[in-house]
Amino acid sequence: MRKIRVVTLLAAIALVVAACGGDDPDTGAQSDDGSGDTTEVESDGVHVASSELGQILVTPEGLSLYVFTADSEGASACNDACAEAWPPLSADTEISPDLDASMFSSITRDDGSSQLAVNGMALYTYSADTGPGDTAGQGVNGAWFVVDPTGSMIETEAAGSGAPVSDFDY
Repeated sequence: MRKIRVVTLLAAIALVVAACGGDDPDTGAQSDDGSGDTTEVESDGVHVASSELGQILVTPEGLSLYVFTADSEGASACNDACAEAWPPLSADTEISPDLDASMFSSITRDDGSSQLAVNGMALYTYSADTGPGDTAGQGVNGAWFVVDPTGSMIETEAAGSGAPVSDFDY
């Protein structure tokens, strides 16, 4: 009789734990409220995520990655105040095994630090993007664009974005 009670108690605990959420077996994401909605969890490196602009490259934390059209292949033109608004992605950032690692390289910045590049173009985040899925930098000054999984920039404007303009010349 005691064995049945223990088994029943363990089964009840398992049901409570399952009902409270946990890992979604289909996505590997953590359920945020038990509703089935998921929030992006940190990845092993630069990876692909869905956005209103389609599939784009994002940081391990899910922040959108951008290229700057004023850069030349293998060199960054975004320094000082520009780099504060558009933080360079460190070259030691891991790359998801789902991506073609051969399209990534590193460049040396003016300050001597190393920055990750895709197809020779330096990668940046945008300080106005506050969380995963934000693409506030898309189209800024007609020069900043998110990148698709092949490393090509997406020049489409985000819905309702109106291509923001920065107060700075970058």
